[in-house]
Amino acid sequence: MNIESTYLNESLSYLCEEYRKYNYISADDWGKYDVKRGLRNANGTGVLAGLTSICDVVGYDLVDGVRVPVDGKLIYRGIDVADIVEAGKSGDRYAYEEVAWLLLFGSLPTPEQIEMLRSVFAHLTELPEGFIENMLMKSPSPNVMNAMARAVLALYAYDESAEDQSLNNTMLQAVSLIARVPTIMSAAYQVKRRFFDKKSMHIHHTKDNLSLAQNVLRINRSNKMFSEEEAMLLDLCLVLHADHGGGNNSAFSTRVVTSSATDTYGAIGAALSSLKGPRHGGANIKVMEMLDAMKAELHDYNDDEEIQAYLQGILDKKHGDGLIYGIGHAVYTKTDPRSELLRDSAAALAQERGLQDDYKLLCAIERLAPPLVQASKNTPFVCANVDLYSGLVFRILNLPTELFTPMFAVSRMAGWCAHLVEERLFGNRIIRPAYKYIGIERQYTPLKERN
Repeated sequence: MNIESTYLNESLSYLCEEYRKYNYISADDWGKYDVKRGLRNANGTGVLAGLTSICDVVGYDLVDGVRVPVDGKLIYRGIDVADIVEAGKSGDRYAYEEVAWLLLFGSLPTPEQIEMLRSVFAHLTELPEGFIENMLMKSPSPNVMNAMARAVLALYAYDESAEDQSLNNTMLQAVSLIARVPTIMSAAYQVKRRFFDKKSMHIHHTKDNLSLAQNVLRINRSNKMFSEEEAMLLDLCLVLHADHGGGNNSAFSTRVVTSSATDTYGAIGAALSSLKGPRHGGANIKVMEMLDAMKAELHDYNDDEEIQAYLQGILDKKHGDGLIYGIGHAVYTKTDPRSELLRDSAAALAQERGLQDDYKLLCAIERLAPPLVQASKNTPFVCANVDLYSGLVFRILNLPTELFTPMFAVSRMAGWCAHLVEERLFGNRIIRPAYKYIGIERQYTPLKERN
């Protein structure tokens, strides 16, 4: 037995007991002091904490202070994302670069501006010399999101103008982050494979004439091969994840940290750390874990009664942690437009790749889970969210599970940077909400008199 380890474990147990002895907040206290828990109003709406012209998330109408369900809409700079998606499909072209321009600069780009942005991305995509070796390989992480956050923070040391917060320099930093993060993600995953999975590692370079979606598939596949159908599906995913308003946890984290007047890399590092959590970006992995657990237990994927009973078992904590991942949203009440677009676009490839059972089961969860959650949580509005199908899309594209949430981050970089720029230019005040102290009052006791 390791004596030092035993001592540390006993000490830790004692310290935890001490913490529990003096730290407790009653569930009744939140209502007693009218705390907007989770920055939510009593009617379920978000507390108004700021203004933005970047993105709007429409999930309900307010009538006399009461939420009335409506079909969900995601609006980028005043434009319905469904219209952007449809235009991309009808024109058989990649749309993420168009969305990145729209979010960052506020206007729909011309064909020439889209090509200019792609050219700038191509110019900035390479990481500094020795960066992968020094920042990723020398300190390998078993979690790709953790590695990405550290890598973004490390870019500060390679930027001679890291503290320059002028609009020109902020835009340069923003565009370079959008261009570089796919490379960071791919390298971080390869390092993880090498050091923790004991598998071969490959590092590929991007190609200047490819879209971001195409390059992501190219650098993450050992043979660098992909189909246009695959790249278009990934592009759709990138478009739908690019932003989701200033109130989502990672965008709000970006704004909170930016409001302190810190550097760009610090603010984006905070956003990455926020997105990592399973209550936010990490939920797509949880959906697939839940799906695989269901497949192992269910006998008939067409039996609604059996599926419904299993879902109720999740809510009763007979399976899992009591949450049906991919169901429920803070804003959407009737539909999440992202979920619907991914579901409809993934159907054909799911069939082609032999994942029709996964697809069928997720559709059943979307159909059967909302009324169960409504009854269990006593909440009036529940619908599927984007995480229900995004993990399946990444599985269809043969991306490893470890990259599900990092892919979300690659897409969301455009939205985070847009919010950072807006907060830096127009916020002009550090974000500082109030917390009420409810601890006991006590007198200081001299050290010699303490038991």
